[in-house]
Amino acid sequence: MPKESVQPAAASPSVPAENGEADTRLSTTWPCRESDIDAWTDFYFRRTQDVVGRFGDRTVTYALFLRRPCISAPRLAIAWLEGVAAERGIRFDIDLRFEESRWVGAGEPLIYVTGSLYHLVDLETLLLQKLGPACIAAYNAYTMCADLPKVAFLAMDARHCAGTEMAEIMAYAASVGSARAKRKVNAVGFIGNATDATAHFFGNESGMGTMPHALIGYAGSTVRAAEMFDDCFPGAPMTVLVDYFGLEVSDSLSVCRRFPERCAAGTLSVRIDTPGGRFLEGLDPAASYAVLERNVPEAIRGYRNEVELRYLVGAGVSAAAIWQMREALDEAGFDKVKIVASSGFNPAKCRLMAEAKAPIDLIGTGSFLPELWSETYATADIVEYDGEPRVKVGREFLLRK
Repeated sequence: MPKESVQPAAASPSVPAENGEADTRLSTTWPCRESDIDAWTDFYFRRTQDVVGRFGDRTVTYALFLRRPCISAPRLAIAWLEGVAAERGIRFDIDLRFEESRWVGAGEPLIYVTGSLYHLVDLETLLLQKLGPACIAAYNAYTMCADLPKVAFLAMDARHCAGTEMAEIMAYAASVGSARAKRKVNAVGFIGNATDATAHFFGNESGMGTMPHALIGYAGSTVRAAEMFDDCFPGAPMTVLVDYFGLEVSDSLSVCRRFPERCAAGTLSVRIDTPGGRFLEGLDPAASYAVLERNVPEAIRGYRNEVELRYLVGAGVSAAAIWQMREALDEAGFDKVKIVASSGFNPAKCRLMAEAKAPIDLIGTGSFLPELWSETYATADIVEYDGEPRVKVGREFLLRK
């Protein structure tokens, strides 16, 4: 049976973005051509397609779900499915049960897709790849933004992704989780990301960022790197990395003294990215406890496990490090200079930063990417054949109600 021979089902609209406008731009790396779909789908689905082609097609309904709670992030998956349908000259009926950025319980069908079995069976693998990871990353992004509602976030996930398709999915997921946090707790959320290709998910025309460690090394000093940046981009806000030489506080103050106008205007930020192998300048375990005792003593009262202690008073970018930097800037009269933090800001670390009331203005992170990849596995089961409910034993909860 040729793939063009099956008559189309009912039309289905694209999923609107949180702002109500459909955004179906897809990376050119997403397989839509038949040869690419054949190459990237599981072989047993292709054999099933051959069987259906010989013995006759049926109209089926697939239920798509995850085994754990998540945030609905279906837009890219549905746009891809509709794109393939258009290429084949058919249509699928897509019943989205949870609008984008809505909470989805474990095992709850997120989408029902009805159409030709012949045309759906070879799409299952690729469709699930585009759904599950986005929903879990959106969940993580939401919890981070909700725990720190007054902090802005910048998505710096691209460098941690396995290719451009994953980078697109993860940036989209961050925007979805952020949208929920904005709606639920009036959070600032994600204000942008690092690449031009996915900036549109955040309502921007281009990526955001100022300087990597490479520029500090190239310049030879933190102040010189800031001068170079200011010379090239005099009107742009400037965020200066200050951990390259292990002199976070000293270099921050030197940069502030070099750019008093920026300090007064609030267009200068210092970014702390201290590696986990050492403490921020001026800190050690005792000094870290002391700085929290001065500012948020309740954060170090009671039991803390090793991970929590590391986030609070350990090496690297701890809550104590953030407070130490804020104290130094304020005491020197640079109270309008903002603090940007990066380095492993996952949901757990963000929660501890919230408990410590860490004075962070912006967090740069890609750590909303799922840590346990098995949690991202979306699953699909056929629950209807020609309108008759039927599903494998144990999955009756997927039947459409």
